Amino acid sequence: MPEGKESKGERLDRELGELLQELRVALPGVQVLFAFLLTVPFSQGFARMTAFQRGLYFAILLSTAVTSVMLIAPTAYHRLRWRDYDKEHMLLTANRLSIAGTVFLALSIGGAVYLIGDFMFGAGVASITAAAVTALLAWFWFGLPLVRKLRDGSGRG
Repeated sequence: MPEGKESKGERLDRELGELLQELRVALPGVQVLFAFLLTVPFSQGFARMTAFQRGLYFAILLSTAVTSVMLIAPTAYHRLRWRDYDKEHMLLTANRLSIAGTVFLALSIGGAVYLIGDFMFGAGVASITAAAVTALLAWFWFGLPLVRKLRDGSGRG
């Protein structure tokens, strides 16, 4: 149905469905990364990590935890506000939480790539690889949609 033809309630229902589908795509990746990070300290190689690598590991672990909080928060919000007729505000809040979660996920992925690269090959390879991955994340997750938004002049939403 064209955007102008749906009622406000129909639009909110559609937008909620879209948000939930997007979260279903992101959350399994976050869960796998978090599970991997939770096992790292129990592996034999962890003892060989430098103090810097341990500190970076802990920062990545915390960033991934924050990612999980931000991406799961819309579900908790929705459950707690169910039938309170606050769907529009809930969607705005959930959108902001999802964007924040995506930022933290990008930091977690970039950090994890750096940490593994540094552990395996040293700081030089780690820096180049992490910079390349972070640039891809920044462009495809943030730059591309924001540039398109600016070109369209669609500053709404």
